[in-house]
Amino acid sequence: MSAQRSPLDGGRWHFNHGPIDIVAEAHGDPYAVAAAHDAAWARFGHVLDELVHELPLLRLPVTDKMRPRGVVGQRMWDACAAFLPMFITPMAAVAGSVAQELIAFYDRPGIERAWINNGGDIALHLAPGQSARVGVFADIARFDWRDHNNGILTTDGQFELHADEPVRGVATSGWRGRSFSLGIADSVTVLAATAAQADAAATVIANAVDVDDALIQRKPASECKDDSDLGDTLVTVDVPPLAPSQVKSALDTGAICAKVLQKGGLVWAVLLVCQGQFRLVAPLCSKSLQTVRPKTVGSVFA
Repeated sequence: MSAQRSPLDGGRWHFNHGPIDIVAEAHGDPYAVAAAHDAAWARFGHVLDELVHELPLLRLPVTDKMRPRGVVGQRMWDACAAFLPMFITPMAAVAGSVAQELIAFYDRPGIERAWINNGGDIALHLAPGQSARVGVFADIARFDWRDHNNGILTTDGQFELHADEPVRGVATSGWRGRSFSLGIADSVTVLAATAAQADAAATVIANAVDVDDALIQRKPASECKDDSDLGDTLVTVDVPPLAPSQVKSALDTGAICAKVLQKGGLVWAVLLVCQGQFRLVAPLCSKSLQTVRPKTVGSVFA
């Protein structure tokens, strides 16, 4: 099937090609916005074929011996290589890398702000003086579009991001998400310099939110999906209600991982959520990240 696009309300566009599902939104001069959407769409039509061409390599653990040739594949590889020597494949950054590839077409005169939302992994463009609100829906199992009122979606929290802050990527990972996770987090939302970097970091931190309990169900990734890049690695498939002390322990472990990555310059801020408890790893800079919870409204959500 070839790539398809369709208009959405509010001047947004939906791009779809196989497993890639994009919502693109931009604000600014109408002609500049239209040109940016057309340019992003033209590029989008080739992305999946490029990734499929190198898919066997992209499913292998990152090493310093081989690198992909494609632009998006190299971005995936580089984002994940920052986490060596731990086990990680470039596929941990695929959604963020695709979003980052497309957002580049909105960095042009007349565009005030724009975002590419690839299934909750978001790449942002903010012109000087602009800002964007990013809403967080912590537990995707509770998400239902029918719950919104008058077209406004209520979220569990939101971040206000400004152009002068070093954040252009937001990504969320957890055991309930589209990709497999080794941990038990309902969601780990990462704010980072790029969408690819945020995507890889969210995967790593979500894996770290974990605790030993025989009732947590795990299966080899290969049994859940034949072509999984994780092979026989055990992934989480169900998490029962846990004791608050267990949830706290799991979040504490994840927060430690997030702080290590933050000190290494790989993340800017992280929100970790598990069974009604949360941790916020705030920015190290003096300008604190503003968060509001619960039930606030975001312009784009992860």
